[in-house]
Amino acid sequence: MTDFLMTTDLGGEGLRAVLDRAATVKTDPEGVADSHVGRTVGLFFQKPSTRTRVSCEVACVDIGAHPVVLKQDEVGLGKREAVQDVARTLDRYLDVLAFRVFDHSDLIGVAQHAAAPVINLLSDISHPCQALADLQTIGEHRPLPGTTVAFVGDGNNVAHSLMLSGAMSGMHIVVIGPDGYQPSTEITSRAEELARATGGAITVTTDPEAMRAADVVYTDVWASMGQEDEASGRGSVFAPYQVTADLFAIADPQALFMHCLPAHRDEEVVDAVIEHERSVVFDQAENRMHAFKALLLHVLD
Repeated sequence: MTDFLMTTDLGGEGLRAVLDRAATVKTDPEGVADSHVGRTVGLFFQKPSTRTRVSCEVACVDIGAHPVVLKQDEVGLGKREAVQDVARTLDRYLDVLAFRVFDHSDLIGVAQHAAAPVINLLSDISHPCQALADLQTIGEHRPLPGTTVAFVGDGNNVAHSLMLSGAMSGMHIVVIGPDGYQPSTEITSRAEELARATGGAITVTTDPEAMRAADVVYTDVWASMGQEDEASGRGSVFAPYQVTADLFAIADPQALFMHCLPAHRDEEVVDAVIEHERSVVFDQAENRMHAFKALLLHVLD
């Protein structure tokens, strides 16, 4: 693997290897301490971040690598300087380029012009590092093959990466949301193709009842960063998809609740659910660090 722009870039075997390693570094962090002293990892943020920035910085430090944090107001990606020029320059300094961007095409441009591995920390199309943490979290409670995850809300970048990684792992991913806000047809088709090869399944529907008996209920904000001007209009459209205690109750009696955070409490999910004893949202947040560490080790090794 050269770049990690989509979860599919790992391939099925690579995905399993990274998840296995994430579990190992979580239980035995000292086993990889200072294993990559002298390596440098660029962390570029076009969008603000809490979990991604802190988890990635700590993961770098834990393996002895040096994180170099860059912000859009310093770099001016695609504005002050052309994407290809930024990529070629940073490629001379850094062993890994990890980018959080608005437009996935910018990420592709960086990957095309840099020899170093490029990691997608988030784009409008995909959030593959989040998917690694999601699968790691689910795997701590149950086997991935055969598990049903109901993703409720906007068919966004998080949903896309969950669909692809879930399909690669033999899971049934059910995406539930209103017409006009469902996942990309291209991503859906690719996920369906992957699922046929693993015994998994992909379902896209507008019916909240489709989460009945799900093993995991997952939601995200209704308006992502950069869509703030749409927030008020989306509120009425997504209101029937709020994860209330009653809606959560139709899932399996042992179902987990997940959210990639940050959450808008009492909007896409009520407090009673996000604070439920079966909510694992902060395990997810912690696993962002372990999963990224495992991914770094995978690309650096």
